[in-house]
Formats: sequence, C-alpha cells, structure tokens
Amino acid sequence: MTRDHQTLALVLFSVFIAVTLGITTWVSRKRHGSAEEFYAGGRLFSPLENGFAIAGDYMSAASFLGISGLIALYGYDGMLYSVGFLVAWLVVLLLVAELVRNCGRFTLADVVAARMAERPVRIAAGTSSVAVSVLYLVAQMVGAGSLVALLLGGSSEAARSWTVIGVGALMVIYVSLGGMRATTWIQIVKAVLLMAGTIALTVLVLLRFHGDVNSLLATAAERSGHGKDFLAPGLRYGGDWTSRLDFISLGLALVLGTAGLPHILSRFYTVPTARAARRSVVWSIGLIGSFYLMTIVLGFGAAALIGSDAVRASNASGNTAVPLLALDLGGGAGSTGGTVLFAVVAAVAFATILAVVAGITLASSASVAHDLYASLRRRHAKQYSEVTVARVAAAGIGAAGIGLGLLARDLNVAFLVGLAFAVAASANLPVLLYSLFWRKFTTRGAVWSVYGGLIPAVLLVVVSPVVSGSPESLFPGVDFHLFPLQNPGAVSIPLGFLAGWLGTVTSTEPPDEARHAETEVRALTGAGAV
Repeated sequence: MTRDHQTLALVLFSVFIAVTLGITTWVSRKRHGSAEEFYAGGRLFSPLENGFAIAGDYMSAASFLGISGLIALYGYDGMLYSVGFLVAWLVVLLLVAELVRNCGRFTLADVVAARMAERPVRIAAGTSSVAVSVLYLVAQMVGAGSLVALLLGGSSEAARSWTVIGVGALMVIYVSLGGMRATTWIQIVKAVLLMAGTIALTVLVLLRFHGDVNSLLATAAERSGHGKDFLAPGLRYGGDWTSRLDFISLGLALVLGTAGLPHILSRFYTVPTARAARRSVVWSIGLIGSFYLMTIVLGFGAAALIGSDAVRASNASGNTAVPLLALDLGGGAGSTGGTVLFAVVAAVAFATILAVVAGITLASSASVAHDLYASLRRRHAKQYSEVTVARVAAAGIGAAGIGLGLLARDLNVAFLVGLAFAVAASANLPVLLYSLFWRKFTTRGAVWSVYGGLIPAVLLVVVSPVVSGSPESLFPGVDFHLFPLQNPGAVSIPLGFLAGWLGTVTSTEPPDEARHAETEVRALTGAGAV
C-alpha cells in the first residue's frame, strides 16, 4: 500500500478510536457502579437503539471481511455463511428473544438457574459462555491483524501482532470503564458506519456492471479460475462425503448457534420490557438481512474485479477481499479515489472489530463475575463487588483473546466464528431450550447438557484438521487429527441435547413443577420479570 493509504487510514482509525474513547469517558462519569448499570446499561435503551446495537454486535469482522472473502474464493459455497447467519435470526426471534428477556437478569445462566439448583448450573453455564466468547474473540483479533498488515504492506508479522495487542488493550478500556452503556453506543455508531460503507461499495459494484447481476456473476466465474463450477455447489464442500458432511455441520452450527451466543443474549436485557426486546430483534433483522445480501454482491464483486488468485495472494484466507475491492472501485492503487475509499473501508472494518470485541468481552466478563465468581465466592474470606470482578475478568479475557489471536492469525475469520457458533449451539442452546420448554428438566440434566455439548465440541476441534494435519491448520508441521470434519456441529449439537435428556431421566431429583410453572408464566407473560 502507498504512504497515502497508510496515512489516511491511520488518521481515520485514530478518529474512530478518539470518538469511542470519548464516549467511554463520558459514560464512565455518569455511571453509578451498580451491576444493572454495568451489565445492562440500566435497561434504558429503546427498541430502535437496541436493534442497531444488536446489528452492530452481530455484523462482525467475520461478516464484513470473512464472508466476502470466502465468496470471492469459493463462490456459491461461500454464500452458506451469509444465509446461515441470516436464517439464524428467525430462531432467535421465534424461540428465545422475548422469553430470555422475561426469565433472566444479565446472563444465560439466569434463565436456567430460575428453576434449578443455582450453583452447579451457574458454574456450567458460565464456563460455557466464556469458552464461546473467547473463540469468537479470536476471530475478531485475526481480522484486525489481517487488516492492518494489508495497510502496512501485506506481510508485516510485527504489525499484525501489535495490532492484536492494541485491539485487546482498547477493548479492556471500553468495558472496564464504560460497561454496557458505552459498549452499546460504540456498537450503534459502528452499525451506522458499516451500513453506510457497505451500501456505498454495493452501489459502486453494481454501477461497474451497469446493474446487470448476470454480467457480474459471469465475470466472477470467469476470473475465479473455476468457470461455471464457481457458481454451483461443491467447490469447497462437495469433494467427498467428508466435505459434504462438513457442509451440513457448518449449516447446523450457524443456524442454531446464534441463539446461544452470550453477547447476543445479553443485549435483550438492555431494554425495559419483553415487547421492546422483540421489537429490537425485528429492527436488527431488517438491518442484518440487508447487510448479508450486500456481502454476497461484494464477494462476487471482488472475484470479478480483483480475481480470486489476487485475493488469495494478498491473504490466503480471503480476509482482505473487501479492502482490495474498495481500492479498485475508487480508481486503483495510487489514485486519490482509491486511497480514500480504501482508507474509509479499512477504518470501518477496524471500527467493526473494536465494537464487536467490546460486546463479547463485556458478556464474558459478566459470566465470570455474575455466574462463576458469585457461585464460588463464599469459599473466600474477602469478597469483592461483582462489577470489580467483571472489570478484572475483562483484562484476563482480553489477554486470552490476544494470545489465541496471535496463534490463529492465518485462519479465515468467518471460519473461526463458525467454530464459536458450533460450541454455542452444542453447549448453550440445548440447556436454554430445555429450561424454557421441558417441564421435567432437572439440575443434573442442565449440567450434563452444558458439559455434554461443550467438552465434545472443544475436543473435536482439537483433534480436527483445524489444529493439525493439513497445510492450513494451526500446527501444520504435526498431525494428530482423528476427527475428519472441520466443524464439529453435526456431532456435538446432538450430543448436547442427548446429554441433557440422559441427565434428566437418570436424575434422582424430582423436577420442580411449581418453579417450572412460575418460569413458564413469567416467560410467556412477563409477570414478575426484572
């Protein structure tokens, strides 16, 4: 990249960081230090504000950089991520949004603990939430590293490493100082910027082809090096039975995983009523749906205008397809228009990463403080406030995200998020649905459900080609992979549901019918909700 790109993009980065730090500082002066203020922003956000914040939380680096990159490299098969992420919101709207808002206070564990023995359930759900959040965090870190490496020359390992460290430090500041209120406003600002940038790029791509989508697809297929196969299923997931099963596994993880993501569930607690939570989801579906349709145009646009080989040469996983597309649409390398557009897109992508990272860190630190610490603290002589523990936890989770982000920096960000979705769908979704809808569900069933999905999902990832056994794995020099699929969802999600059922039917503890009835009334009517 030219010196102009670097200077302008760094200026825009700095402006966004200054604005968001200003928001955080302003909010930190007004907060009162209560758990409700820190975790839920005082429950004062309107459905429109929360809808934009949910969209800002959900439209991550995986969406903006990773999905477009996968479409640019694999065509039709890359679109699975766009479709899966979007369809998942129907599960959220129909099954969990309103019920979760009525039953809980701050975290997923609140919903389950409403009718179970609190301590074991909170420890299990808190552990699972932290695991999902850290996996999701790694994807954002990898996106940040790829973006700034492209900006500073495309191959600077030191730049990527320092970027990951810098993003981690910023997110700790956002969360520890501003809590949910600052995080929400950062996400709203980011959602507006991202939608504006995506609309502008989509319009420019369509103008380049005079609005002719057929011409866009034909050119993309021609420049992909795969011809018509680029527009047909099977380029990435159709080689043999293993890749086809991987396709099904990924689809299950994407569609079912959203309803188990801790940072998405926590957003339902920031509005005053369940009706407001439902309206928030409706707003977010409109924003997210239009965004994912545009990522399809951007992915095929990158293949058509840049070429799949050039995208792969810049970043083997395709994470830099959109910035390269912006450079070309603005007039090419060295042009003023290309410099400006590239810098704007890079800054928007960086803003996306910071906002999503803040939301994930807040949700996971809430799980540590509200669930894990609150359950274990009676063993300690000295007790600290939940908010203090949450701030310390934010720093610890930031450090974990930085370390894993440095390790996984060559993997596609959308692919990494797919793994997080698989763990969420395996560990969090079964216990959530059983708690809301199964009258005979017991504490043992809840604990077994969480660990029965979480442990297999994590172990299957460790012994999969993601970690070893292939040139693209985390440790390409060794081979200890035993599980053939890259995404564990097809195995671990049924195991989570099976473990919950098995734990319940073998439990000697009778189900608490009265507490289930109370939870059911609260979930469906909002009576007694916080």
